[in-house]
Amino acid sequence: MHIGLIGGIGPAATLVYYQRLCAVMAERRARLELTLVQADIHELIANNLADRREAQAVIYAALIDRLKAAGADCAAITSIGGHFCFEETVTRSSLPLVSAVEPLDDFFAAEGIGCVGLLGTRVVMRTRLYGQLVRTRAIALDGEIESLGQLYQDMAVAGVCDAATRAQFLDAGQRLVDQGAEAVVLAGTDLGLAFDGQETPYRVIDALDVHVAVLADLASGRRALAQPS
Repeated sequence: MHIGLIGGIGPAATLVYYQRLCAVMAERRARLELTLVQADIHELIANNLADRREAQAVIYAALIDRLKAAGADCAAITSIGGHFCFEETVTRSSLPLVSAVEPLDDFFAAEGIGCVGLLGTRVVMRTRLYGQLVRTRAIALDGEIESLGQLYQDMAVAGVCDAATRAQFLDAGQRLVDQGAEAVVLAGTDLGLAFDGQETPYRVIDALDVHVAVLADLASGRRALAQPS
């Protein structure tokens, strides 16, 4: 299956999606058919903060049309924060849209995790992953959503993470565990900049990896696209 990716939001996350998809497909000795289009991170941030879902969905729909014209069979948004207008995009999309959020509830349940701590954008933390977790309780550092969200936004735009920013995110993860989280979920696709290669005394789950696994299953024919309900 030909995978279409909406990238650029942010660039670092897009690179990781590409690298990890390539790695999984290479392990499976399967050919990867992929097309990438570029969204604008500043435009997305502005629409996200103002909750302009329809406006962002229109932008995504045009990009998805380009993916379809290139031969893609499905599309995916390479940003958890960019999923804030997922339902609005689905209604406009010319291709099936593969969610990065929907598979997480099943994944946590299968792992026997009852409570997760969230790090990501303001909206992701405030809405507890858009309210899509049914079988798993989600918590966030509610008094710090604004500051952590800004920290995440600055890192995503820059595409790099300095030592001070990394230390703040690692500490936030520990405090989520102290409040009862059984695992810390990187619910922002650029958080690998802070956590990749770091040893933590708590379990870290990268939501990006769960999404990549679904996309790799589709790309290699191990999974079929879900039929619309």
